[in-house]
Amino acid sequence: MPEEIEFSFKSPNESPGYLLGQVTLLWQRKQKKVLDPLDLTHTQFVLLAALGWLSKKNNAVTQVDIANQSNTDRMMVSKVLRTLEEKKFISRQEHPTDTRAKVIQLTNKGAEILQKALIRVENTDIDFFSVLGNDLPSFNKNMAILTEKNKN
Repeated sequence: MPEEIEFSFKSPNESPGYLLGQVTLLWQRKQKKVLDPLDLTHTQFVLLAALGWLSKKNNAVTQVDIANQSNTDRMMVSKVLRTLEEKKFISRQEHPTDTRAKVIQLTNKGAEILQKALIRVENTDIDFFSVLGNDLPSFNKNMAILTEKNKN
């Protein structure tokens, strides 16, 4: 018979990692439900949203900019951007000053789908997190701290 396994936490509901995982799975399920009809995965949405956000301030957004904005792996970004280009949601052109980089832009179709997705995702977020009520600003602040302190 194996030795008794010892847990640091007395129950799963005392484990922040377990709870975060459970919340993430439930939240992703709801996001998938609203993004599927738009032919978008959550990752595709995140990269489109990053591009949309960055494009407000910069006309020469690159793949590296999108990866940095979305905290995602550069190679994965490259693959997802190829898929978004195949769907005609983005276009890629030569960068005016950096021969190694491409300028990524939303197409009209991409801007339209992003706007629809933003409305659905934001409404889903409002609904999902509404149970926190007045605790939501504190929850968001704590998530921002966790994100910032654990980036590297």
